[in-house]
Amino acid sequence: MMSKAEKNHSRRKFIKQLGGSAIIAASAPTVLAEAATIEGKNVQLLKRRGKVPANDRINVAAIGLGIMGFGNLDAGLKTDGVELVAGADCYDGHLIRLKELYGAQVKGKRNYEEILDDPSVDAVIISTPDHWHARQAIEAMKKGKAVYCEKPMVKEIEEGEEIVRVHKDTKVAFQVGSQWASSIVIHKAKELFENGAIGQLNFVEVYTDRFDPKGAWQYSIPPDASEITCDWKTFQGGVTDLPFDPVRFFRWRNYQDYGTGMAGDLFVHLFTRLHTITSSVGPNRIYASGGLNYWKDGRDVADLMLGLFDYPETDQHPAFNLSLRVNFIDGSGGGDRMRLVGSEGEMVLNDYSVKVVNKQLPEAPGYGGWDTFDTFPEKIQEQFVKEYNQKYKDVKPRVSPVGELIFEAPRGYDMRVDHLENWFNAIRTNEDTVEGPTFALRTAAPALAANLSLYEKQIMHWDPVKMRRVKNA
Repeated sequence: MMSKAEKNHSRRKFIKQLGGSAIIAASAPTVLAEAATIEGKNVQLLKRRGKVPANDRINVAAIGLGIMGFGNLDAGLKTDGVELVAGADCYDGHLIRLKELYGAQVKGKRNYEEILDDPSVDAVIISTPDHWHARQAIEAMKKGKAVYCEKPMVKEIEEGEEIVRVHKDTKVAFQVGSQWASSIVIHKAKELFENGAIGQLNFVEVYTDRFDPKGAWQYSIPPDASEITCDWKTFQGGVTDLPFDPVRFFRWRNYQDYGTGMAGDLFVHLFTRLHTITSSVGPNRIYASGGLNYWKDGRDVADLMLGLFDYPETDQHPAFNLSLRVNFIDGSGGGDRMRLVGSEGEMVLNDYSVKVVNKQLPEAPGYGGWDTFDTFPEKIQEQFVKEYNQKYKDVKPRVSPVGELIFEAPRGYDMRVDHLENWFNAIRTNEDTVEGPTFALRTAAPALAANLSLYEKQIMHWDPVKMRRVKNA
């Protein structure tokens, strides 16, 4: 961590550059020309990271072929040297669609264990319901397969410890699928934060609101859904033993038996962004509130959730507070924003851009206006002014930054491509991924603890360093 003097120097340099309205790499002169034409604002286009050379072919199999399963395949197969060889799913229609999209040569299986036993498979992309994540990830690692596991890495906090342990034993390339950890926007925000762009962080506000039935997990159900086309028993995975229910099968996110609700689906992404930017290991005090206010369709998870999180001071950042919100019936139209507020500015992020706006408190506080000064007797006012002028006589006028600095990702940028490419590179080089099991547990656990707080109606305490729940704190 930089010393205070180093931070001050870095920040002065940043402000000087901001005032000059240009922080643009000399190696990218075309960016400057394009930036000057974007609505007259100081907008700088971020460059996607360079491609990783395809040294060896990687044979990939997909376990779980729902929305995220096919989305991950689409992004992953954009990397050179990666070939899809097999896929597994509990719905026959997904296996048919797999071959329609990627060819008859791709092996389709109902039983994922056949894929793990296939020696031609080097790596697996696990995009199954949350209650299957830990079990399948652990089995895959023990079979020597590299693992890409959708978030949250675990459904229960306690499962994380075993995943971390097995990963240490097997040392396979393991990536968790919260793609924000690879976003060029988030990494630019990290650079800005570490350079002191907003001064001392004190508050973070993040929300993801939706106003769309599909966004509220009212997914389409295929008309051929039946006990014949769906392996309902395998899907349940032993957590329930119910008669076939196509709603539960295709809208599993709505049920605590299989999913992790708003916190596991969306809070995890928000934590991933924040922890990447600040290098934080997590909060130590967690409280959540919310309810099921609108989507009363049989689901047993909230459609509005609010979370408050206390982050203690560490070598990487000062103590700060975090507010999270997800609302599935946002009549204003929905939206997504992340705001980091510091002592000298704020950083605002969305999917494709990061904006820095700076303000500074004056060294001399001033007097008058909405102040007690005008309530003093005249003699006391005169005395106050005399003492004030003496106290601040050495304060000199200074130039304040004006306007805002914006960095944008290029049109069509897909952070999932970078995230999967990072995993493929780790497979080839035996290096660490950007979102391994330890990082992922530190983003999943606070989200899952927020669920516990909501359901148990109590404050949860968490040790972010030891990655353990603290009881009776």
